Amino acid sequence: MASTPSTSCALLAIDWGTSSLRGARIAADGQVLEQRSFARGILSVPAGGFEAQLDESFGDWRRPGLRCLVSGMAGSRQGWIEAPYCPCPAGFAELADHLAWPDARIPVAIVPGLSVDPQGLPDVMRGEEVQIFGAMRLSGQDAGMFVLPGTHSKWAQVAAGRVTGFRSFMTGEVYALLGQHSILARTLNAQAPFDEAAFVHGVARARDAGGLLHHAFGARALTLFGQLDADRLPSYLSGLVIGAELQGAAPKAGEPVVLIGSDLLTARYALALEVHGVASQRLGAEATWAGLHALSHSLD
Repeated sequence: MASTPSTSCALLAIDWGTSSLRGARIAADGQVLEQRSFARGILSVPAGGFEAQLDESFGDWRRPGLRCLVSGMAGSRQGWIEAPYCPCPAGFAELADHLAWPDARIPVAIVPGLSVDPQGLPDVMRGEEVQIFGAMRLSGQDAGMFVLPGTHSKWAQVAAGRVTGFRSFMTGEVYALLGQHSILARTLNAQAPFDEAAFVHGVARARDAGGLLHHAFGARALTLFGQLDADRLPSYLSGLVIGAELQGAAPKAGEPVVLIGSDLLTARYALALEVHGVASQRLGAEATWAGLHALSHSLD
């Protein structure tokens, strides 16, 4: 039986990162028909093997003429083909102009990622730009601050449906370094459950003068004097580093903030933003598929 228009696949959407490969079949109306995920990030694919890996993972989904859009690190120098960054300000039109095509014989395009260079300090993102554009569609907001927590968090300013600029913060990486390789690693219980009160305490402490380097050592001193135990220390440290990020990003209380990412991280950021008196809205992985569908629709 032939597929109805609402369930016929119009796009093969791929999110190809450093450590994982995700794909979805998406209908013309944006409905996600099916999803798959593999532990086959770009670092596991040999040079020249990207199309073969795409076929191995999604070959039964591909058909002649079916468009395939690939976002993420597949467009990096270590990926399928390097897609030069698209400079901000950028919207769908600019992204479309900067798509990279690995092979003119197949309808596969690599989304380029974005770059900024304020005052001679360049910054880049790959993959997050698709999530931001998807979040715009899902949230109905085409202006405000869009935040993507993670190893390298992104704070993107959006106006009139275009990303006008952004800043990156090494928050997740610094948390891992402090929790695993600093003196704090000796006194924290990495398996302890999340402690909301300790987390909020850390966020609030980060607002005090002294900066992260001072407050991180202060966490050590708190344990020495019995004011912070091993079970509460990981949540307090998480609050410190996320709080330091918020201090640097300086969100404004009246500005809309959209959080995009995992439930665990967006919940923590929403709580941290509350400490700063800032309201937020949370979205998950669906933003990636919405962004790739919207980009594909703009090409049409």
